[in-house]
Amino acid sequence: MYDFIIIGAGIIGTNIARELSKYPFKTLVLEKENDVANHQTVANSAIVHAGHDPIEGSLKAILCVKGNALYEELEHELSIPLLRTGAFVLAHNDEEEQMLRDLKVRADHNGVPTSTILDGHTARKLEPNMSDSVTQVLSLPTTKVTYPWEVAFACLENAMKNGVEFRKNQEVTNIKWVKDRFVVETNFKETIETKHVISASGIFSDQIAHMLEKDVPYTIKPRRGEYYVLDRRVKGYLERVLYPLPTSKGKGVLLVPQVHGNILVGPTSVDQLDKVRTTTTPDGMKQIKEDAARLAKNIPFDKTIRTFAGIRAGSTYKDFFIQESKEFKGFYHVAGIDSPGLTAAPAIARYLVDEVIQPNVEKKENFDPFREEKIFFYTLSEDEQKKKIKENPLYGNIVCKCEKITEVEIMEAIHSPLGSDTIKGIKKRARAGSGLCQGGYCENTVLKIIARETGQSLDQINYYGKDTPILLKETKVK
Repeated sequence: MYDFIIIGAGIIGTNIARELSKYPFKTLVLEKENDVANHQTVANSAIVHAGHDPIEGSLKAILCVKGNALYEELEHELSIPLLRTGAFVLAHNDEEEQMLRDLKVRADHNGVPTSTILDGHTARKLEPNMSDSVTQVLSLPTTKVTYPWEVAFACLENAMKNGVEFRKNQEVTNIKWVKDRFVVETNFKETIETKHVISASGIFSDQIAHMLEKDVPYTIKPRRGEYYVLDRRVKGYLERVLYPLPTSKGKGVLLVPQVHGNILVGPTSVDQLDKVRTTTTPDGMKQIKEDAARLAKNIPFDKTIRTFAGIRAGSTYKDFFIQESKEFKGFYHVAGIDSPGLTAAPAIARYLVDEVIQPNVEKKENFDPFREEKIFFYTLSEDEQKKKIKENPLYGNIVCKCEKITEVEIMEAIHSPLGSDTIKGIKKRARAGSGLCQGGYCENTVLKIIARETGQSLDQINYYGKDTPILLKETKVK
């Protein structure tokens, strides 16, 4: 029997797993998808927000500011990528300038450090491509950008190193309370017993809760957001995150420099009933361009390499819902984690464990908080590259020309502790297929490497989820 089962391996579930791995608990993470971080974590703006926007006194405000600071700790311990961009919130007239001042008061109340208001002329010296119509900005120097699924990978790898178990393709189909324990049923007709259950199920949180509770105190309201991704050749166009003033629908369309040099533009904010539909739309793409034009001029949309959409777990509760069930002690809700959920994730995990669960046991003395740094081959010096190639000639085989990813790095992505045997899984881990051609050049080679390394036939290799094969049948026969 387990002490804890965590349902969901997104940015929240993986941070919770790592936090629980500091204790001598037997913990299991269940993920219904074929990979870690498949939903909200893989499709968002990647911003570690400063904390200027959430309502004063809310969990969102408190845990956002704490989470922002904790990313410095995660960078040190887990070698996660962290780009310290800073951010500007933009105002264009007297009315918006007053809103900007009100936002500054909120930022100060929330404990955001070193926020200041700058006039438009001063701000444009720092960001020359910012719109000429901007009259003032709120500067937020502690804003950062990360690589969200890499954070999830790092947290779960470290948790597994410290004893946590992980199973993918395990969809929870029912939860029962039997005497003194929870019995969790999965799609494999398996029953797993546990003393406690933590639901970190994102957009499916209310569905999981209804398996046990009659009166779930929130309903998840899916909200779709669409984005443009600009090629990393635009690096230098913008140094900071640019925000409009926030509205009731969220932070609005943003311009966001990314860790690897790309720029994200978006998102839209469209409520929908469907929890899995992530299609982009002509109207959404048009809206992004119109809204982004208020932030910056000459945005290089001609360098677009892809568009995508993601679903956010909006909630009727209006704040993060991090509470123990009133009906079933030992069942913990971590629900309604929309923006700034990525930022708050490490603080959410600590809050849940320290303040809500309150373990009555001592932490492990042998907990190891560190993960080895991942170094891309193309970042090495010429001498270091030659040395690597001498050790393993496959370092000399560049598979992904756009991102300069070697065959060895593809192999490592397959065989790592959280390795993958899917095309998109390799893209998430090694960036093969993330560049200008979006896999047009390298996908065929990646497919063959996966097949070779896993002993599968080519038509068994999935694109991402279960039953998504790239090839259906052979069309040429010798």
